[in-house]
Amino acid sequence: MAENAPPRWDRRMQQRLSRGEAAALGEMYDRFAALVHSQANRMLDDEDAAGLVTREVFGYVWENPDMYDPKQGSMRAWLAFLTHRESVRRLRGAADGGDPEDPDDPGGPEDPDALDERVRRATAAARADYIVASMPAPLRAALELAYVQRRDYRQTAADLGVTADEARRRLRLGLQLLSTARTRPVEGAPPPGYGRAL
Repeated sequence: MAENAPPRWDRRMQQRLSRGEAAALGEMYDRFAALVHSQANRMLDDEDAAGLVTREVFGYVWENPDMYDPKQGSMRAWLAFLTHRESVRRLRGAADGGDPEDPDDPGGPEDPDALDERVRRATAAARADYIVASMPAPLRAALELAYVQRRDYRQTAADLGVTADEARRRLRLGLQLLSTARTRPVEGAPPPGYGRAL
């Protein structure tokens, strides 16, 4: 199998969706809805809007399963891309003062530089969430103890049952991974032009 080939599950899921299998959409929803919803909520800071984005993303997948290109990345990455695009569209629509459901509603425009900064911050936050969720459990546990529960590295080491040097190593690696959220896209995410807008 090629190094960048998507998992077999992704290819099978696309085939099932292309055949119109409603059960496939349900299975995909069960597997990825929490990811889509949490990414949208992190970007929009609005539970209701995140729910709408989640429905839009899965509706788009149902109507356009052939838009997924396995050569561009995993199904998970494609869903994250679609979520990002729809969330940014809603942010821009809300910033314009218009109805995000109606792209022809001009609304009252927000300063474009301020909007771009909001989109950048929301994107970096969503990337950070993705990085934390996908990093190895030992790194995530060390970061949670040190930064959420406010333990120093010695207490973190004791709680994890590792040496102080190992705790410092885990914290350093976890922070290095998190620092990439602002500087580059998540590894394995689709390229900027992947797919079409929702």
